[in-house]
Order: sequence, then C-alpha cells, then structure tokens
Amino acid sequence: MEEQPGTVTEEIRMARWLGTAKIWLRRGWPFVAGIVAAFLGVLLYSYLYPDPVPLTDDEVDQIVVDAMASATPLPSYSSQVYQFILPSIVLIRTSGRDEAGEEGTGVGSGVIVNDSADILTALHVVAGAEEIEIYYPDGGRTTAVLIAAEPENDIAVLAPAQPPEITVPAVMGNPNAMRVGDEAYAVGNPLGLAGSMSAGVISGFDRTLPINDEIELTGLIQFDTAVNPGNSGGPLLNRRGEVIGIVTALANPSEQNFFIGIGFAVPITTAASVAGAPRY
Repeated sequence: MEEQPGTVTEEIRMARWLGTAKIWLRRGWPFVAGIVAAFLGVLLYSYLYPDPVPLTDDEVDQIVVDAMASATPLPSYSSQVYQFILPSIVLIRTSGRDEAGEEGTGVGSGVIVNDSADILTALHVVAGAEEIEIYYPDGGRTTAVLIAAEPENDIAVLAPAQPPEITVPAVMGNPNAMRVGDEAYAVGNPLGLAGSMSAGVISGFDRTLPINDEIELTGLIQFDTAVNPGNSGGPLLNRRGEVIGIVTALANPSEQNFFIGIGFAVPITTAASVAGAPRY
C-alpha cells in the first residue's frame, strides 16, 4: 500500500517536537528545579518562622510600665548640690566667756573658699570666742584663728591651723543672676546636726535687717529655705551648687530663736571680698 504524504509529515513534526522537548528538558531542568526549591524553601520558612501574633493593647501597656519601672531616674538637683558642696563645709565650735563672765559654747557653720583652706563664716558665730575648733567632713579636726572681719556685713574669715587632707574650695556663684522663686539650698549644722541640708526658694532681694542699735545689715538675700541656729555662717547655694550667699540671720518676731520661714544671707559678692576675692 502506498503511504500518504501527510502521514510522513506528521511523524516528522512529532519527532522534531520530541527532540526539541528533550533539549529544553536537558537545558531547563536546573531552572525548574530552582523554582521548586525556592517554593519549598518559602514553605519551610513559613513553617519554622510563622508570623508573630499581634500584641494586644493590654500587653503593650504592660511593656511600657515594665520599661518605665526598670529605668533609673536622674538624681535630684538637691542631691547633686549636696554632694558638690559637702567637701567644702565645716562645723565650727566656739568656747569662751560671755559679757557676764560665764563660760559658754556655740556652734555654727562655715565654707572653705580658697586653696589655703580659709573659711568664710558669719562674724557673730565666732565673735568673742576664746577658742575656735573646726571639724571637717572627712572627720579631721583643728583649731582656727580669726584673720579678717567686716562687722557691717557680719562676715568673718578664719585660718585653720591644719587644712584638711584634701582641700576642696567651694565655687562662688552670682546672686545677681538669681530671681525670686529660684531654688535655694542651705547646707550646714543646725542645732549641731552636722552636714544637714534644706531646700527652698529665694523670697526677695536687697533686704535690710537691724542687728542692734549700732549695726544694720543691708542688701541681704531673703529666702524660705529652713535654717536654724547652727546654720549661721554656712552657704546659701543655687541649683548648680554654687555659693550665692552666707547665712547670717533668722527673722525672730518672738523671743524663741527658731525658723519661721524667713532667713537672710549676705550676698557672696559682698562676703567673698573679705577673704580677698574681688567684689563683683
């Protein structure tokens, strides 16, 4: 039987197609395998690392609370001021006879103001004293003598017989840069309680206070920082721990010598000049 031309042609086409398919399979299988592998990799990753479950509002709030509770708060200004000034503070004890000839003792405060360890204090703390003892914050103890005084401003300077092992002069501030309402700190020895600190604000400037028939203190800083007997001669400080005044008096409308909310300090711009610093 005679073959039909069309049948041969179809067989040839089929053979060519199969040949071409085999060539594409040989050349293209790596590509196909890569696609399959990538797909399987995506499936495996999704299985091993599923999408995280969204947090609820309560869980978010709890995370915030825990983070805030674990945060360390910054130290307060008052604690920083205290640490800054403490090495410069001294306790002053005096002994001597009063006008009636009776033996008496007194306590006050002072602040180291230069590298020679000279001590700035209130004159009334040491006035008439036969012996002056200085107690340093490091536990050291020595005697001192009065080397300068300015009665019209109730300021005195003491020279210790022996300076502390490490002398740390206080840093002088500028009371003219202060405003009513600014923070004010006092560090001293009220009622003999060494190294006590109190905090308040500046209440006024340029106050006048009569001390006796002969002396009237002028240009004083008024403050409401709690001070009591024993604070006299200690520093009044700003929030940077700088000395802006020397505590000199309390307002005492009664016979009781206790703090009622009004204290006075000689501006350091005036007081420091007695220790040899220029007025500014």
